[in-house]
Amino acid sequence: MPIICPITIARISEKEMAALDYEVMQHVFAVHGELGCLCDESVYQSRLAQILVRAGFQVELEVGVMLHFRDFVKPLYLDLVVNRRAIYELKTVSVLTAAHRAQLLTYLFVTNATRGKLVNFRPTSIKSEFVNATMDLAERRRFDINTRRWSGPQGFHQLVGELVADWGTGLETSLYHQAIVHCLGGEELVTRQIPMSLDGLPLGNQRFHLLSEKAPFQITTFQETLGSRHEEQLRKLMAPSPFKKLHWVNIARHQVTFTTILL
Repeated sequence: MPIICPITIARISEKEMAALDYEVMQHVFAVHGELGCLCDESVYQSRLAQILVRAGFQVELEVGVMLHFRDFVKPLYLDLVVNRRAIYELKTVSVLTAAHRAQLLTYLFVTNATRGKLVNFRPTSIKSEFVNATMDLAERRRFDINTRRWSGPQGFHQLVGELVADWGTGLETSLYHQAIVHCLGGEELVTRQIPMSLDGLPLGNQRFHLLSEKAPFQITTFQETLGSRHEEQLRKLMAPSPFKKLHWVNIARHQVTFTTILL
């Protein structure tokens, strides 16, 4: 199986999550009041689990979810699962970011769960955000493929298509990228530091991931309608490089677009 989770996390409604979360957050506030805002994440995690269990909740820590693709294996670990209904991702950061939201959304998607919450213990007052998954695995596996502007290798097209068909859309960019790089031979073979120059003057080295000696590739997961903005940035990236071609794959929720950009 492409995704293996040792437990089943129920799909719950917004109302059910609100009722559960109201109780959980009382204990979150208690832990924060007891320990303050300077502890490591693992300390908050342990103490919160102890208090929740004492209050009668079913709590599972560091639940391992394994993503498989061909011979690539990637473990993900869920910080805290309460009553096998909600995932809580605990942070000790200055501010919650889009990357944290994307991480928790990935956890919801790979477990086929619906509701989770980010909880940040670092501020002097607890900061938290709900994250909801509107698509289930079946819907994430329904996508169109656009190759109208693709002139790259058919084998790469097939590799990416097979990966997305296995895992579905909506996951963090880095997960797709890691699996693809692994299947192409690994970082040592794929990643290169390429000399950059403009007007005959050296600019230093830029890291590229190469599909061939003459063409790098990039994977993105932009959810908005594809336009010219990112393509323009890719062209600017290529200008000081020796490359005249770049292969770009964008994995959106319902469409995977393959584009070969030529200078």
